[in-house]
Amino acid sequence: MAVWIQAQQLQGEALHQMQALYGQHFPIEVRHYLAQWIESQLWDSVELDNPAEEAKAKRLLDNLVSELQRKSQLQCGEDGFLLKIKLGHYATQLKSTYDRCPLELVRCIKHILHSEQRLVQEATNVSIERGKAMDSLSQRHQQINQAFEELRLATQETENELRKLQHSQEYFIIQYQENLRIQAQLSSLSSLPPAERTQRETTLQSKRTTVEAWLTREASTLQKHRLDLSEQHQKTLGLLRKQQTLILDEELIQWKRRQQLAGNGGPHEGGLDVLQSWCEKLADLIWQNRQQIRRCEHLTQQLPLPGPMEELLSKLNSDITDVVSALVTSTFIIEKQPPQVLKTQTKFAATVRLLVGGKLNVHMNPPQVKAVIVSEQQAKALLKNESTHSESSGEILNNNCVMEYHQATSTLTAHFRNMSLKRIKRSDRRGAESVTEEKFTVLFESQFSVGGNELVFHVKTLSLPVVVIVHGSQDNNATATVLWDNAFAEPGRVPFIVPDKVLWPQLCEALDMKYKAEMHSGRGLSDDNLVFLAQKAFTSSSNNPDDYRNMTISWAQFNRESLPGRNFTFWQWFDGVVELMKKHLKPHWNDGAILGFVNKQQAQDMLLSKPNGTFLLRFSDSEIGGITIAWRLVWNLLPYTTKDFSIRSLADRISDLSHLLFLYPDRPKDEVFAKYYTPPLSKAVDGYVKPQIKQVVPENDTMLDADGEFDLEDTMDVARHVEELLRRPMANQWSSQQS
Repeated sequence: MAVWIQAQQLQGEALHQMQALYGQHFPIEVRHYLAQWIESQLWDSVELDNPAEEAKAKRLLDNLVSELQRKSQLQCGEDGFLLKIKLGHYATQLKSTYDRCPLELVRCIKHILHSEQRLVQEATNVSIERGKAMDSLSQRHQQINQAFEELRLATQETENELRKLQHSQEYFIIQYQENLRIQAQLSSLSSLPPAERTQRETTLQSKRTTVEAWLTREASTLQKHRLDLSEQHQKTLGLLRKQQTLILDEELIQWKRRQQLAGNGGPHEGGLDVLQSWCEKLADLIWQNRQQIRRCEHLTQQLPLPGPMEELLSKLNSDITDVVSALVTSTFIIEKQPPQVLKTQTKFAATVRLLVGGKLNVHMNPPQVKAVIVSEQQAKALLKNESTHSESSGEILNNNCVMEYHQATSTLTAHFRNMSLKRIKRSDRRGAESVTEEKFTVLFESQFSVGGNELVFHVKTLSLPVVVIVHGSQDNNATATVLWDNAFAEPGRVPFIVPDKVLWPQLCEALDMKYKAEMHSGRGLSDDNLVFLAQKAFTSSSNNPDDYRNMTISWAQFNRESLPGRNFTFWQWFDGVVELMKKHLKPHWNDGAILGFVNKQQAQDMLLSKPNGTFLLRFSDSEIGGITIAWRLVWNLLPYTTKDFSIRSLADRISDLSHLLFLYPDRPKDEVFAKYYTPPLSKAVDGYVKPQIKQVVPENDTMLDADGEFDLEDTMDVARHVEELLRRPMANQWSSQQS
């Protein structure tokens, strides 16, 4: 019962997969009410391929039915009445279904139990990994918050010391003025009588000696205080740089990397509000320290003393201004990227944000942001500071926007809502490079002042690489360029360099991410699926995943060179599958109804061991975006494409074919597909009968060999015949139903 208790805790796609295990062949209520009994039986001890084990399976069936009947009799009261009837019905139903084939019951329950254990284990592993990730995230956040507390205390301490220094200096100046007053008094004694002058002079000289001695000592103390404070500011500046490096060069870079992977279907790049809060704290602390250093400079100018203070403070001021500059320029980011496949004459949007805009009062004089599109070479020149002006490689309409401050969220953003690329200027391409391999980027730039025009910054930020297309037919290849760049670009690269070759497991990760995102499901590509893709990419027959672990795949193999014997590339085939599934077959994939990544020979081998009427769904090898039904009468039906499913759905086509009984390995087809069948047509209205489209596959005894088996040599003839039938005008295939 332990497995069932854990299975009930599953969520999301895992719960959906668990529920899909049950149906009329084995109701989920039976699993629930007999959970402890079911898990205590030795199902695995039954050898399914040994007919002699049928007696053992029959005993298990009889015991199951008896347990259900006993459970039914125990129900009483008003609430138990319906359950009593239902459990009794299930006992009769299971007895009727499996009495002649008890081994099938054992097969069914073994499949259910093993699947539940797998789903529970996967969910447990995910929870553990998520917990570890959360622990790691929590520790990192704790580290950053602790550093902020240290910086706050250090800044408060230098503020206190600065006030003490200011008070000491003010008292020193008062005493210095007192000394000047004494000197003036001594100078005026010459007009007094000698006796009185001598007495006053002695008193004033003594007083001056005392004051000058104090001034000498205090000057040394002030100088030491200044040097100590300068040293404290130097230490605080080091901590600020360290914290800023952690936030900008690690956390912000990681956010940008997540944003880039989101372009391939990765998790959405959350956490920007947390980053902004950190950047705002940094801005506060940096600005406070900068103001303290400037006050120190002012005090030094008020009372110059011998020593290196002026030079030290000048260096500190320059260094902390550089820190402010790095913070401001690095936190001018693209919150919402423009589309990475950018079609001319098509509206698109983007959003830029200044993470420290609210703290530094930039919004008091709202800056304007301009967007221009630049080439790869222009982007390189900009990052090397070889180009100061923004030369454009095209014309973007509506490319100017004023930043707006949103009080509720404390965000300063510019929303470009209606941009459109009017034209593009392409560069000379290299070698075999096509227009869909050429990368551009959208440059956003602005200028604004900080601290009441005290500092003025010219800021720029580049979007992720974009591929410009002029026709929808280019979208497929442009998407390949974007996927490769998003997956394999390294931080800090020269625009827009990516490796020409990557390890096969790296590409598998990218393909799986893309597939999951398009299916909106946790069910991605299995190890078997990835082996199939490796066989296709490398023209290999090995079924061992380890054989591909250290293999590399080049960009040319991915989407420049056609697959052997085909007129399309590996990516074009894979993307065709993704588009077909996304538009028409997503529910069936998420239900586990489509094996898909299986070649012809594998399909035949799998079906040979199954009863007639067992079928499976596999993707076409020869046609982009095609899926075929394979069963023992017709090994591979002519592939269906998007065009076919716009006429009649997959579920309805499967319903039409009476030859199809069980979805591989043993699931009744109605259990899997019935919920997707189109409801029956209504009766005639106003004397008219609505026609109905149905699919048929010809039955031709001449296609069987002497043993009554299908002759594989005639496969192509069947395919051609079916193709001819399916491509005929629909009027020839309609059947009407009289009301």
